[in-house]
Amino acid sequence: MGVMTARPIDVESPPARDAHKLTWRAKLRRDRSLLLMNLPMLLLVLAFWWVPALGNVIAFQDYNPYTGGILESPVIGFTNFALLLQDPQFLRAMLNTLSITAFQLVFYFPVPIMLALLLHSIVSARLRAFVQGVVYMPYFFSWVLVVAIFQQMFGGAGLLAQLLRERGHEGVDWMTNSDTFILLITTQTIWKDAGWGAIIFLAALSTIDPNLYEAAAVDGARRWRRLWHITLPGLRPVIVLLLILRLGDALNVGFEQFMLQRSAVGSGASEVFDTFVYWSGLRTGDLGYGAAAGLFKGLVGLLLILAANRVAHALGERGVYSRS
Repeated sequence: MGVMTARPIDVESPPARDAHKLTWRAKLRRDRSLLLMNLPMLLLVLAFWWVPALGNVIAFQDYNPYTGGILESPVIGFTNFALLLQDPQFLRAMLNTLSITAFQLVFYFPVPIMLALLLHSIVSARLRAFVQGVVYMPYFFSWVLVVAIFQQMFGGAGLLAQLLRERGHEGVDWMTNSDTFILLITTQTIWKDAGWGAIIFLAALSTIDPNLYEAAAVDGARRWRRLWHITLPGLRPVIVLLLILRLGDALNVGFEQFMLQRSAVGSGASEVFDTFVYWSGLRTGDLGYGAAAGLFKGLVGLLLILAANRVAHALGERGVYSRS
């Protein structure tokens, strides 16, 4: 019987094919399942975002929908934008929007993080599920219902005013006070959206290795040190990403929320970009002027995203997109 010789093993495996060198056909074949899953959403975005975005051309026209529309309306260049920057109502709307954005970033954005940390620390699964259900519920309320609830609580005839009057004090009406309107709408936003915003941070907390907490506890680290050195660094990439996305969407401070309370506090405190576009464009019929205001708002949002993403890169995070 002959002696069987073992075939020498090649310890060097063939180099993996670089994914960047795949052809478009190979990439489509590889990702066809994911593309099919995303196709309905892509169609919705195409129909309701990309195609309507082409209508922004009317911001550079003296647009009249009754005499030829986009094709025959005369082009006036940046005239609408120059008029915007001379309009005191637009400047007030821009100041209000940026002030509300900054205020909510400081006082609203940390609330979902703290709420997620609180929910994550609850040991009892049944109690945690109950608390989660309670804090998530307001997210599904319409703004009409939210404003009505706050009116019953903090209005001139609300519960708080009645309790103060019963004790000999003067009643308060926070729902019509323009000086505290920014605090009112931030409180409404926190009550409505903070529970839902905590979901992402809860998901991020579940990815942190529990062994890190055990090792830190063995080394004598107390709860606050574990929070500072393990939990917050684990959440930092998610915090930075959501902060950038929040900045990009921050100028959409809530059309319904402001329209419902505009008559109570006046336009001086409640006028923002979205309401200005509605009143100056749709209500007056000057669609080109309203489109210019909306386009200006989009430009400001883009600049905020780019600035926030640059700050994220400076902090060592990837941000929304990485640098080439």
